[in-house]
Amino acid sequence: MNPIPHVNVYCVLDSRKLTMRSSLRFLLLTVSLTAAAQVTHTSRADVIELKTGHKLEGDVLKQQADTLYVDIGIDVIKVPLNQIKSRTAAKDSAVVTDQAQKHQLYRTAQLPRRSIKDLTEKFGEGVVLVQTPGGLGSGFIVNENGFCVTNYHVVEKETRIATTIFHRGEDGSFNRRRIDDVRIVALNPFFDLALLQIPVQKDLTFKPTFLAADDDLQEGEEVFAIGNPLGLERSVSQGIIGTKNRNFRGQVYIQTTAEINPGNSGGPLFNAKGEVIGVTNMKLLFAEGLGFAIPTPYLKLFLDNHEAFAFDRNNPNSGFRYLDPPRRKTIGAIKDE
Repeated sequence: MNPIPHVNVYCVLDSRKLTMRSSLRFLLLTVSLTAAAQVTHTSRADVIELKTGHKLEGDVLKQQADTLYVDIGIDVIKVPLNQIKSRTAAKDSAVVTDQAQKHQLYRTAQLPRRSIKDLTEKFGEGVVLVQTPGGLGSGFIVNENGFCVTNYHVVEKETRIATTIFHRGEDGSFNRRRIDDVRIVALNPFFDLALLQIPVQKDLTFKPTFLAADDDLQEGEEVFAIGNPLGLERSVSQGIIGTKNRNFRGQVYIQTTAEINPGNSGGPLFNAKGEVIGVTNMKLLFAEGLGFAIPTPYLKLFLDNHEAFAFDRNNPNSGFRYLDPPRRKTIGAIKDE
């Protein structure tokens, strides 16, 4: 638990003694300010270290292009981003919900807002490159046992799958590790989702990502994607949510201006807190800034019921598909009977 911030109240007194009434007012003022500070500073307060060596602790209310607005309990101050040396959350371990503990396949969390640079460094190890004989795509790890989410069309009709993990070395740089014999766990061709399991490595710990706990997306909200577009590993693209409910063929997608290209498919779309809000899966051809992602409610539904979509190795094309209606065999105008 964070210590309750102290509020110092200074009074200039003369040589006369304080009366009982003034002493009571002084006590009430001190208690009121301390209680207000206790209420304002929640367990999610950030610790901000400035380049000058000073430190601030408070709730980050808003972040703009060059300014951070921090509530320190008795006032809201503006902190220029170029003056911040580091920023850490007092409870950076995040809040894991009961649902995550129950299903054991993924975790949800409500994380503090941080810079995209910090979030990329923190969750970059959770994004992987998915390789098949037919092409490549992206994916992201959802728990410590190596379960990984990607798009169905990335592994469609494939059985030999490998992933490349980007783990951070002792020097802080990312190292590549190719892992073969990745197992297909479940496939859902309707949501365009697939669940894989990467074999556990003795000398490597998987770093999972967190799914957003709430579906409270807003148009104009800042987002970013990490993936491997056209084989360019660990590429980061930034944008905003164009709309949160774009309809395509009866399914709702998140429309984003973050650049999405072939190879991004199956990668995560993060919000400004580092929570996964969608799975990137397509873009409009011959258009820029029109990318789309599958919202996390679809993903959670798929993961919660993954047994219903279990992969059958003897039938790589698992999943039901409706047959197309028969075509007309005769050419000509339709005559009324």
